[in-house]
Amino acid sequence: MTNVIGNSNVKTRYWHTLEDGRAQCDLCPRFCKLHEEQRGLCFVRQNLGGQIVMTSYGRSSGFAIDPIEKKPLNHFLPGTSVLSFGTAGCNLACKFCQNWDISKSREMDSLMSSASPQAIAQAAKDQGCRSVAYTYNDPVVFHEYALDTAQACRELGVKSVAVTAGYVCPAPRAEFYQWMDAANVDLKAFSEDFYYKITGGHLQPVLETLEYIRRETKVWLELTTLLIPGENDSEAELQALTQWVVEKLGPDVPLHFTAFHPDWKMLDKPQTPPATLLLARRIALDNGVRYAYVGNVHNKNADSTYCHQCGQLLIGRDWYLLSDWNLDAQGRCNACGAECAGLFDPQPGAWQGKRQALQF
Repeated sequence: MTNVIGNSNVKTRYWHTLEDGRAQCDLCPRFCKLHEEQRGLCFVRQNLGGQIVMTSYGRSSGFAIDPIEKKPLNHFLPGTSVLSFGTAGCNLACKFCQNWDISKSREMDSLMSSASPQAIAQAAKDQGCRSVAYTYNDPVVFHEYALDTAQACRELGVKSVAVTAGYVCPAPRAEFYQWMDAANVDLKAFSEDFYYKITGGHLQPVLETLEYIRRETKVWLELTTLLIPGENDSEAELQALTQWVVEKLGPDVPLHFTAFHPDWKMLDKPQTPPATLLLARRIALDNGVRYAYVGNVHNKNADSTYCHQCGQLLIGRDWYLLSDWNLDAQGRCNACGAECAGLFDPQPGAWQGKRQALQF
């Protein structure tokens, strides 16, 4: 369990002291080099007393029970509920951030809720949630809090879900994903130029995280790409992205193409046309991706899951509501017997798309 040193500050492990006396954070590829009391770009990691501490342990911007499909995860215990929470701060600087009030918060007072890892795990079990999601802002920046919660969850038989941009260094990445059961990773684009200019990060560390999860862990993986008109939605980029996924990750990793709406520092861009999402989905399917979806728009056909072998409708979805279920007890197509990749119960959950606020 993490060593709490006062209030919501906890000691961290991924840092070292530089020759000039500054402390360098080694959690993510940003490698913030901090003087005494200076905070990193994420805001929640700070040099105090010559060491890097996390300043938001045990405090949250809110708790809620969501459908697992909202993460989005379409192949991980469909129809079940997930207890979701986040903190504040982020280690990227995406100009289009749609949770900017949380991820870019510079006020610790935004963390008005508090709960221990054990309390979160117990609440999930008591509420019938099959999993807990570390979401709203990136769990990379609340690494210690997420890890302690995941360990408490595993003790109670509750699974853990990471919703993340995957911008993390190898050592903390390995520690983190040994406690995760599923992840939805934002692959924000497939160009270094986009990552550098629009997110303030780099593409290669994210690709390395994706390959690590897929090759070195048993974590169920799905990807999300928010398509922004004129920025990352060209047919050439979509071709390259989907071909890379099939080659490096395999055809069974689901892709979610979601619609952008103007927000934060990208108010000058239009919303994503539904036709762009459908084109991306078609390119993915044509390139061998077996499961491709659209998001933030209403399209039941493109939100539903089909058998990659015979085309049978396996799981019908209308927004977050499940309308059809044609999998057998082993997660195979009941028409041809082909396996549908993912983690499935013999029957779908019955949460039916509700969202419920939760207080501690």
